[in-house]
Amino acid sequence: MRSIEQLTEELLSLPSESRAILVEKLIASLEFDPDPEIQAAWIVEAKKRRDEIREGSIQPIPGEDALAQVRRLLEQ
Repeated sequence: MRSIEQLTEELLSLPSESRAILVEKLIASLEFDPDPEIQAAWIVEAKKRRDEIREGSIQPIPGEDALAQVRRLLEQ
């Protein structure tokens, strides 16, 4: 049986597209059925945020700006 290191080396030599497919399959193998209550809560929150943006009560910011803000907070 191949070691993790050997397998990793072999898999990293695959083309990018093949590695992306492999990653998706590995992640899917780790996923489990979400809690319906949690999933429902996230749907409610996502719709609320969508509506706030549509109504103009909040202004979205680019993802890069949001990540920069989070990084600054974590550095404090």
